[in-house]
Amino acid sequence: FLEPANQAVLSLGADVLPEYKLQTPRINKFTILHYSPFKAVWDWLILLLVIYTAIFTPYSAAFLLNDSEERKRRECGYSCSPLNVVDLIVDIMFIIDILINFRTTYVNQNEEVVSDPAKIAIHYFKGWFLIDMVAAIPFDLLIFGSGSEETTTLIGLLKTARLLRLVRVARKLDRYSEYGAAVLMLLMCIFALIAHWLACIWYAIGNVERPYLAHKIGWLDSLGEQLGKHYNKSDASSGPSIKDKYVTALYFTFSSLTSVGFGNVSPNTNSEKIFSICVMLIGSLMYASIFGNVSAIIQRLYSGTARYHMQMLRVKEFIRFHQIPNPLRQRLEEYFQHAWTYTNGIDMNMVCCSVFQAQIMRNR
Repeated sequence: FLEPANQAVLSLGADVLPEYKLQTPRINKFTILHYSPFKAVWDWLILLLVIYTAIFTPYSAAFLLNDSEERKRRECGYSCSPLNVVDLIVDIMFIIDILINFRTTYVNQNEEVVSDPAKIAIHYFKGWFLIDMVAAIPFDLLIFGSGSEETTTLIGLLKTARLLRLVRVARKLDRYSEYGAAVLMLLMCIFALIAHWLACIWYAIGNVERPYLAHKIGWLDSLGEQLGKHYNKSDASSGPSIKDKYVTALYFTFSSLTSVGFGNVSPNTNSEKIFSICVMLIGSLMYASIFGNVSAIIQRLYSGTARYHMQMLRVKEFIRFHQIPNPLRQRLEEYFQHAWTYTNGIDMNMVCCSVFQAQIMRNR
């Protein structure tokens, strides 16, 4: 009875793989299969660029646009600022990605590979074209062409539109939701990324309202007093360094999101207090949605080990109840350990029977 089942298992690949992967699609010249190795490598490359964008774009918009040294580097061109060169490369790669998506096949509702360029273009226009196009606009070139500080700040904020690509990344990461370790690492990275974004907003709030405060009570002025780096109106480069400001802002958002809050960095103005309230609300929601699942994920990671010890305990109880002699007892334990290593606790007979029954139902 097991031989046909084993044969069904050997031929399982034709049943598990999507039907379009078993076909030989007729594609036009310069058309890329969406499941080809090149497309997989390209998607991972775009993913890395999106992660870079998600980290450095808010940081650049909040911390670097109003910095005097960075403004001088920006005025002299790309040769003075490596970060501008990297941003230009990212813009070029995003534009190339749009062109590749216009030539990449997709699977329609009938599980058929569509390779016609006109249909691919229509499908892409109805889908992710607008988001990809906004994310690929070279805002840095517009910055170099404008000398107004207001225009520079506005375009720097528009660069945050690149973060829309994270929506596409979130959809692609769903396929890894079954791996507990990957989900745990992903949740921690999401928490750190949100804290980074909030730190950039926290600094932007303090930096925007600091010149208009009659009494220097903002968190940036308090930081300058603590570090002995006071702000001077006649010197634009006075005050704490960018490193001091970013580390302090990140420390504040992490302590607020985790509800630790030591109070050494505290909100003083109304704007800072309102933002702190919002951060606390976000932190409570993140605790419920992210860290509430950590225990379940860790339990699922060790579920196999718990089942192994439970089965091993039953084997030892069986040996003790039937008073099996030592040589046979050792062979039984070694056989159980070898079988568990080979099958990871899966009942292969039951799996083979289920596959064999499914094959019979399909043939009918």
